[in-house]
Amino acid sequence: MQIIATGFGRTGTLSLKTALERLGLGPCHHMVDVFAHPRQIRPWLAAATSRQVNWDRLLVGYESCVDGPTSAYWQELAAYYPKAKVILTTRDPDRWVASMQRTLFAQRRRIESLPGRAAVLLSTLLGTDLAAFVRMVDTTLDARTFATAADREPERAVRLFHEHAARVIDAIPAERLLVFDAADGWGPLCEFLEVPVPDEPYPRVNNSSDFTRSGLGRPLPLLLRRTRRERHR
Repeated sequence: MQIIATGFGRTGTLSLKTALERLGLGPCHHMVDVFAHPRQIRPWLAAATSRQVNWDRLLVGYESCVDGPTSAYWQELAAYYPKAKVILTTRDPDRWVASMQRTLFAQRRRIESLPGRAAVLLSTLLGTDLAAFVRMVDTTLDARTFATAADREPERAVRLFHEHAARVIDAIPAERLLVFDAADGWGPLCEFLEVPVPDEPYPRVNNSSDFTRSGLGRPLPLLLRRTRRERHR
């Protein structure tokens, strides 16, 4: 593992994933990988309840990681991979919470609605992926970041955003850490990683529309899918 990103979702994490892979620092793990490889759902769910996680096994094949669920375990990962560089993705807090309300918080409200709860119950009975995915997000990401329904308390969400950034900056030595806003482009990222700047624009992906198209905004198809646990070599 060469790069560990610690920022919350909706801080340019998918753009960073794309950028790191363009720089040869991939594959880079992101929540979209859980959708693309659904056999990861249950191992991550098991990791959430384990006292000792085998990170090499859980993240086999990946050279970097951004977004959830890994961002919820940034402290453990930074300690486990002491040579990895750490990136804290950030953005304007008010724009961040507005983006969260349109995407991840809206998704949570759909899951918590009566139809959403019924779908999760049906998935539990059928043994399909939706219920496992919801539990995985609840236990690996939400429980370790927002803890309670920050979607109904925007001011609290912004406070948590600032507190998280402060914890990362306090815990990670300055020479190992880059606080990075995607708006800054390739320059500070490539300088930090000591790699040449690509002759192309910095990636700009995963706005609200991209979120919906990616699958992250449409969890209900998981209701129809049943995937066995991924086997590791």
